[in-house]
Amino acid sequence: MSASVSIISHPWNLSREEAIKVQQHLSSRVIRTSDNRIKDLTIVAGIDTHYHNGLATAAVVSMRLPDFSPVAQATAERRVTFPYLTGLLAFREGPVMLEAIRKLASPPDVLIFDGQGIAHPRRVGLACHMGLWLDLPSIGCAKTWLYGRYREPHPAKGSYCYLRDGEDIIGAVVRTRTEVNPLFVSVGHRINLEDCIRIVLKCCRRYRLPEPIRSAHALARAPVD
Repeated sequence: MSASVSIISHPWNLSREEAIKVQQHLSSRVIRTSDNRIKDLTIVAGIDTHYHNGLATAAVVSMRLPDFSPVAQATAERRVTFPYLTGLLAFREGPVMLEAIRKLASPPDVLIFDGQGIAHPRRVGLACHMGLWLDLPSIGCAKTWLYGRYREPHPAKGSYCYLRDGEDIIGAVVRTRTEVNPLFVSVGHRINLEDCIRIVLKCCRRYRLPEPIRSAHALARAPVD
């Protein structure tokens, strides 16, 4: 993939304390405004990871808006070396995700991750970390809550309430289907929250999850020939 040169670099096999220090260093580098790729949005990619027999399979699927026609897809597989630790998912899934994303012939305009963005104790969840590494616009779109306080949005599709940490808005709780559990949407990198919400809702047609993530989810779990 002819993506931008990474603006960060660090080892992945770190202790919990070392990983937290990396996140603390990276949090100030997250850009929370939208760049021109979001204004001219055409290609959206979803990324997901599946675990089996001690291996992690990452899948990325790019789709063209507005019809969600397939553009490209790729997978990568690696042995899991980092334990599951709350708030440190990027160190477990990051290496295999980067390997899959870099197999794409060209970068998407925005990446949607099944994980958190700045809705994270140190403001640098999976979507932030990967967005910084690739220097691409990225969105955190998690199925479950990690951090912050909120009230339930109205049950109608398209409703949302802000996710807050004190006085800071760190994300939004977005209803993507009527009377179905909401998603937790937050800025990853090079995008603002309003555009994150708009893009996630645009990508949710008949289901709770955005189409690119649904496709990546299925691809990561597909049997290997």
